[in-house]
Amino acid sequence: VQLQASGGGLVQAGGSLRLSCAASVGTFSNWSMGWFRQAPGKEREFVAAISWSAGSTTYADSVKGRFTVSRDSANNTVYLQMNSLKPEDTAVYYCAAKYRYSSEYRPWGQGTLVTVSS
Repeated sequence: VQLQASGGGLVQAGGSLRLSCAASVGTFSNWSMGWFRQAPGKEREFVAAISWSAGSTTYADSVKGRFTVSRDSANNTVYLQMNSLKPEDTAVYYCAAKYRYSSEYRPWGQGTLVTVSS
């Protein structure tokens, strides 16, 4: 079971990036997928998630209306479209998977760095 995140980089405030997470998790439709981030000196925090069943989505208040999480079951990939980026969005972004009704996200990807300059 492996997750590979990509798409991070340096962007100016107000710009956009799309993160991708390719998942090798067997039957992809059995897994909810989440995005988390960790800024320097801060704890890791939840960003967004998309469920395994109905594909419902949830977002942290700080990114609502700016970020969109989606999944492509044909390619076992989950995306995080990030628009109107702010310097406070600077962090290492991680994707993670949660099996069906499990309460725990496991496994985790390796992280991709997003830097937003002011």
